[in-house]
Amino acid sequence: MALETVPSPVRSYGLLGLIPFLLPPAIAWARPQFAQPMLAMEADYAALILSFLGGVRWAMEARRATPDAHVIGQSMLPTLAALALMLIPAVSSRLFGLAIALAAQWAWDRRSKDAPPWFSRLRTVLSAGALVGLVAGGIILV
Repeated sequence: MALETVPSPVRSYGLLGLIPFLLPPAIAWARPQFAQPMLAMEADYAALILSFLGGVRWAMEARRATPDAHVIGQSMLPTLAALALMLIPAVSSRLFGLAIALAAQWAWDRRSKDAPPWFSRLRTVLSAGALVGLVAGGIILV
């Protein structure tokens, strides 16, 4: 999936943002004694990113001359989902739940007609990396 058309700062920071999704499961696998805190941190980060992505959609809609109230309302759901998922006591369940929520956000983002032409490709690459990390972390804890 070519990312050459994604503006360099967006591409660079986006890819760097995968580190907190991919490094914790690698550390947890290599050093099982650190699994719980590392993967809890990954879940915290995933919740923040899910909330951020809802904010991205809110901003895209809010810049319209007449924002659609339904889209504004829907863009609040990722933050509420992240908050609810963080209340789950089992970290593995949190990771799997956040993976499902991020996959749903990705599906919505791919259909965005207001996003720049490169947005869908970038979101696909970043979502795939995040999902790999979340699922790997959840599997390590099961």
